Amino acid sequence: MSTLIIIPAYNEEGSIHSVIHAIKRLHPEVDIVVINDGSRDRTVEIAEATKLAHVITMPVNVGIGGAMQTGYMYALRHGYDIAVQMDADGQHDPEYLEPLLQGIKSGDADCMIGSRFVEKTEYRSSFSRRIGILFFSWLISFSTNKRFTDPTSGFRAANRNVIEVFANYYPDDYPEVEAIVLLERLGYNVKETSVLMHNRETGMSSITPLKSVYYMIKVSLAVFMTLLRTRRRVKV
Repeated sequence: MSTLIIIPAYNEEGSIHSVIHAIKRLHPEVDIVVINDGSRDRTVEIAEATKLAHVITMPVNVGIGGAMQTGYMYALRHGYDIAVQMDADGQHDPEYLEPLLQGIKSGDADCMIGSRFVEKTEYRSSFSRRIGILFFSWLISFSTNKRFTDPTSGFRAANRNVIEVFANYYPDDYPEVEAIVLLERLGYNVKETSVLMHNRETGMSSITPLKSVYYMIKVSLAVFMTLLRTRRRVKV
């Protein structure tokens, strides 16, 4: 099954080279597209210099939602069977691509999420992040009657049907939680598998404690709107 790795990147010149090479070293059969989200550094030049990835440059910074939707549109247009989102900062370990891919290839799930918390790993998050993860786990459980341990994980794989959904609509800004609710409400099967994640190799996270509060409020409203405009149906 043809597989595309989608890497949204904003000012990731310090890590994009190693991320691309690590993926291709372990999985030479996959294709890679880097969505350069208006970077102001050398992300584009470094990614293109690897000659291992196609690079799409957004004219302005559109955020993770717009960058990922662009990646899914590319995957749909080029006929890929599986699309995998991986961060450009080195947190997502390509050694754990296989369980994500196998979940899709076997038909066990329409979307597989790499979770840091299905099993105990070496990953440690901040107190504010843990509170946010617990809150969003509850929010998704309330919305879908299904529990997820790592709803904010961006390490996820999607089959052809989900690619089509996300190519037509993908949540903006902080999309991970709303995307799970959307798929579950549309009748798709979303599952988690255990993965190990690392601390980012370079740069700093854009999510501060203050932004975490904004994040929780905004995503809660977005999920509420998703509940209003969708209804659970059986996938055909």
